[in-house]
Amino acid sequence: MTGLARAAIGARAPRLREDDMTNPITITTAPCCWGVDDVKNPHLPRWEKVLDEAQAAGFGGLELGPYGYLPLDLGVVSEALNKRGLKIVAGTIFDDLVSPSNRDNLLRQTDEICALITRLPKPETHAGQRYAAPYLTVMDWGHDERDYAAGHSDQAPRLDGTAWNGMVENIRSIATLARDKYGVRVTIHPHAGGYIEFADELERIVNDIPTDLAGLCLDTGHMAYSGMDPVATLRRYWDRVDYIHFKDIDAKVFKDVMGERIRFFDACAKGVMCPIGRGSIDYPGVRALLTELGYGGYITIEQERDPRNAGGILEDLAASRTFLACTGF
Repeated sequence: MTGLARAAIGARAPRLREDDMTNPITITTAPCCWGVDDVKNPHLPRWEKVLDEAQAAGFGGLELGPYGYLPLDLGVVSEALNKRGLKIVAGTIFDDLVSPSNRDNLLRQTDEICALITRLPKPETHAGQRYAAPYLTVMDWGHDERDYAAGHSDQAPRLDGTAWNGMVENIRSIATLARDKYGVRVTIHPHAGGYIEFADELERIVNDIPTDLAGLCLDTGHMAYSGMDPVATLRRYWDRVDYIHFKDIDAKVFKDVMGERIRFFDACAKGVMCPIGRGSIDYPGVRALLTELGYGGYITIEQERDPRNAGGILEDLAASRTFLACTGF
């Protein structure tokens, strides 16, 4: 373990200093930093190991991860979190949001995830936070034609009007159930390789889903991967941003994978996502924007990887947190 990783152990999740920003921000993490994206992947670490290492890295909170990774047993998960001093800041639906035939499955996931996260120890609500955590973050996924076109707006097929409206209705149904039954705020997450990825799709979904029903979880890495400027996009959609993800992009690896026909997570396995501060994203600019606009709440570090490339997780998380602390977080 490197000195950076040792420095992280025992520390609490960093916040912006009070003299830098009026409203506090808590930095959290997510199982995707351990390569947990597809629950059917045979190489995933045990969920208890992820919790152990999230605690060891100094985080007080994390996301639940994809449906089916952590058990949905309230007693088991509550005990595991309490023992480690961890809280769940968001649940995740990472699934086909397009197909009308998938709606029952999506609503079942919504019910089961919200029933769990709303009964777990509740994360603190910060000044300036529009909606209390935990959130339900929803991402479209599962379409080969878009997976291979991740990052290529000019090559990626778009949904026709009927298919788009079907996706909108699925998201509306998820958000309505989460809000009305559980009081959970849904945040829509544009994601590389899904049907909500590029600037035109982000604008369209914001226009089609009302503010009172769902907000946005904007991700610096996915915005940059898709050709959007993270600072400009955060500013443009600020009135809809309820939650934020941080990651960084290795410019050389990104250039290489953009020249290949490659799935998004295969690009991640090649190291396209790197520790924050070592990539191409303007984090001082992001920090200045968040300071100006007074964001309060949670920001989750994500660094997708192949779960077999697990050796540097604590070092990478420590490097990201150290850089963020030096940048004012």
